[in-house]
Amino acid sequence: MAVSASRGGARAASGSRAAFGRRGSPRPARLEQGWPAIASGKHTLIQAPTGSGKTLAAFLYGIDKLTDSPGEGLRLLYVSPLKALNYDVERNLRGPLAGLGSKLNVAVRTGDTSQRDRAAMLREHPDILITTPESLYLLLTSRGREMLQSVETLILDEVHAVAGTKRGAHLALSVERLDRLTMSRDQVPGHVQRVGLSATQRPMEEIGRFVSGGRPIELVDAGRAKELDVKVVVPLDDMREPGETGSIWPSIYPEILELVKQHRSTIVFVNNRRLAERLALRLNDLAEREIARAHHGSLAREQRIEVEELLKKGEIPCLVATSSLELGIDMGAVDLVVQVESPKSVARGLQRVGRAGHELGAVSRGRIFPKFRADLLESAVVVERMQAGAIEETVIPRNPLDVLAQHVVAICADEEISVDELHDLVLGAYNFADLSRVQLENVLDMLAGRYPSDEFAELRPRIVWDRTGGVIRGRSGARQLAVQNAGTIPDRGLYGVHLIDGGGRVGELDEEMVYEARAGQTFTLGASTWRIEEITRDRVLVSPAPGVPGLIPFWKGEGPGRPYELGESIGRASRELVALSEPKALERLTKQHSLDEQAAQNLLTFLNDQQKATGAVPSDRTVVVERFRDEIGDWRVCILTPFGARVHAPWAMAVGIRLRDALGLEAQSLWSDDGIAIHLPDADAPPPTEELIVDPT
Repeated sequence: MAVSASRGGARAASGSRAAFGRRGSPRPARLEQGWPAIASGKHTLIQAPTGSGKTLAAFLYGIDKLTDSPGEGLRLLYVSPLKALNYDVERNLRGPLAGLGSKLNVAVRTGDTSQRDRAAMLREHPDILITTPESLYLLLTSRGREMLQSVETLILDEVHAVAGTKRGAHLALSVERLDRLTMSRDQVPGHVQRVGLSATQRPMEEIGRFVSGGRPIELVDAGRAKELDVKVVVPLDDMREPGETGSIWPSIYPEILELVKQHRSTIVFVNNRRLAERLALRLNDLAEREIARAHHGSLAREQRIEVEELLKKGEIPCLVATSSLELGIDMGAVDLVVQVESPKSVARGLQRVGRAGHELGAVSRGRIFPKFRADLLESAVVVERMQAGAIEETVIPRNPLDVLAQHVVAICADEEISVDELHDLVLGAYNFADLSRVQLENVLDMLAGRYPSDEFAELRPRIVWDRTGGVIRGRSGARQLAVQNAGTIPDRGLYGVHLIDGGGRVGELDEEMVYEARAGQTFTLGASTWRIEEITRDRVLVSPAPGVPGLIPFWKGEGPGRPYELGESIGRASRELVALSEPKALERLTKQHSLDEQAAQNLLTFLNDQQKATGAVPSDRTVVVERFRDEIGDWRVCILTPFGARVHAPWAMAVGIRLRDALGLEAQSLWSDDGIAIHLPDADAPPPTEELIVDPT
């Protein structure tokens, strides 16, 4: 339900608000309505667009509450999914706390925290701890449990970034374990109060249930849409003929460079780390000086902080970043965001463009450069939906049993627990609210060594299940197993890059690239060049090689995939545009989809080319199937739809099994956001259409 502001809540935070205001932070007027809800002690979800000050609003009341009684243990716990955001929040808190004359102790616990600092906070507990979901799990599964017993308030920031993923389910179980831990104290003040912070999401009620575990929660919608100035730009008359090189890049680089020169601070967002490195390098080459630095998750924390500070101080005008700068990091006075390639979802587009004009009331200015014609179509629809605020619906994952198994082992590592109590604990997490007792016992069976097949017989049981007593406990080594396999972020097989002779960490490289590399080779990382001196079992030791050309690294990884809702909108737009006359279609693209004239003409040409080639355009109502022989005479089939890789991946697997079972054909398939390509090397004729169309029911 909506919450209206009251004088009591606003007055309670007045001292902290004044201190933050003196440092130039905007007064989060619309967010003040969240303070009465927080002051009441109820679980609260504050939903507001990026740059609105919701993190500040959540901290204000908590700081006022703690300032008069520092040193009484950890009472305010802040959890964010991004390490870089955690350090940014810590930095932004310390100044105002000093302005208040507060003696509150703030600490950060992430994977980058040194062993010395971790030990120090266990000896002397901070008043406020800033951490990540994975580090919270590790604290709950270690001696850090003692520190967490006194927590009274939990702030969950950037909830929208995890709610629709298994990482969010993992966090939800950690929060339930935290709640159970605090309730075990001798003096119990009640459940930990949860304050969730989220960018605008749909439906808000579902995000609220995720935060509270289905318990009553106050919903505070401070979602005033930011004013957007977004345009899709194509610097070519005809994307079919990009020039002598056959690439669109020689046309894109100068355009981006010109935009950087016209603005004080620019962030260029790309969708992968390799492109971040390459684009920063090319911009610097074109400008004949260093104007851009790369920023992504494979850079060491020290390197990331260095380039962030360079942009904030105005010492460098441009950062080329991946999603590492997408969330609520305060990047200061960024006045332009450039997005190379479609952002792949409306929510991500709003989040990224929102980095520009990060202050309340400021216009967020963005320019999107598509890389190819299908990308242009997606970009056009994303921008239209961004202007309308039509973000994708968040779907909460239900009963991810691998996540449950991980937490069961972690819980058993510390104590013996009854199956009844375990079931009650798990049901508290919204992702597992409908987990049946049978499902839980199946997981316990597996963990106790009762496997469904002899193929798993060599796996060692992880827990002991006393069925007579109805309790479970961990086997020896359970704690180590739980700690070493924490979280749902996959191990990508990355090698750390370190300066030789005991120097600091520079970043990380993909193991496949390291396998192909040799000592003496040079490569770029963070738009700086490094020479490989030695490759060890798990590290690449390097020395600086300034001014020397180097290879651009690559990292393997899967893209996020197009949401179904966006795919449906792309199909609808395609169908409607081809049905319009050319003047009306061009008018719609320039006014409604914010395309420049060249982009609009290129997109219309693309749709007309598809219509002429196959007689139909893939749409929300039409699936196009193409059959042809390749250069060596093998049959190939393309199934074209706009619904995205999340639909196409299981579809391709189902078709492969059907062709093998029905026709005896071994099919090799690839899929993307725009369709499925099937190779049939042993087929004398293409399969009938009915074998390719799968009933989703």
